[in-house]
Amino acid sequence: MSPPQQQATCQAHVHTATHIPGITAPSISYSNDQCHVSTIHDILQDTGVLRIRLEFEDDECLYLRGLLRSLHTRHGHNLPLHHSTHRGWFWNIKPSQADFQRPKHQARSETMDEFPWHTDCSYEGSPPRFFALQVIHPDQFDGGILSLLKFDKVLAMLSRETVAALARPEYRILVPPEFRKAQNPDGSIIGCLLALESRQLAFRYREDITQSLTRDAELALEELRAILLEPHLLSGVMHLTSEILPRGSILLIDNRLWLHRRTEIKDPNRHLKRVRWDGKPFSVS
Repeated sequence: MSPPQQQATCQAHVHTATHIPGITAPSISYSNDQCHVSTIHDILQDTGVLRIRLEFEDDECLYLRGLLRSLHTRHGHNLPLHHSTHRGWFWNIKPSQADFQRPKHQARSETMDEFPWHTDCSYEGSPPRFFALQVIHPDQFDGGILSLLKFDKVLAMLSRETVAALARPEYRILVPPEFRKAQNPDGSIIGCLLALESRQLAFRYREDITQSLTRDAELALEELRAILLEPHLLSGVMHLTSEILPRGSILLIDNRLWLHRRTEIKDPNRHLKRVRWDGKPFSVS
């Protein structure tokens, strides 16, 4: 089979639900299948979001580990970020009273509390472009619902002055204690929240750790916060329940194009595994 024919065959397995493209992985070996991996890469480049349904048991994330290595070798994705000095590529996201990301420091995602709109790793000098969540145990009581919002819908509602202010390095972003690393023991970076990367806008944001350094920056943050509460945005929000993301599902997201949030967790056994990859400097280029 020629490459174009092979690609066409693979594309035929792509389906769409809740406006999110999806693809099936019949076995772990598909993580190294050229057609399968290329289709995933193309969808991420096109829409920035993708669901994968595993047709096999894989609580150790062997498929996802292999997929990330294939995206690295075949499509130039940078390898995953280590979460902290204490964890490697993967991190268990589940309510915990003991097994914290870092001893004595509980991450917000390790609680059962809701988590407002944010992007992952906004406190990194080189935030990951992508992250993935694999569902090990979905919330059985309709809690922990993940919602997605594409940033371009927010951008369309921002004033020109706010867009300009967000693109200036006038923000201090605090590194949560559980994510501090040896190269940044003081726990903060200074930078912009909006950048132009390869002719495409990139965004990073987490309200509770972002501080403005100028009056213009503060006004921009105020407008951004207000817009994220606007009812007009609701039509563009996708809510991913446990029916949409059952056990064995993997969700891949472009972290610079999509914001996400989580409702309060109601099932103490809810368990996801997360990995972040393709970190690149966040700056105007």
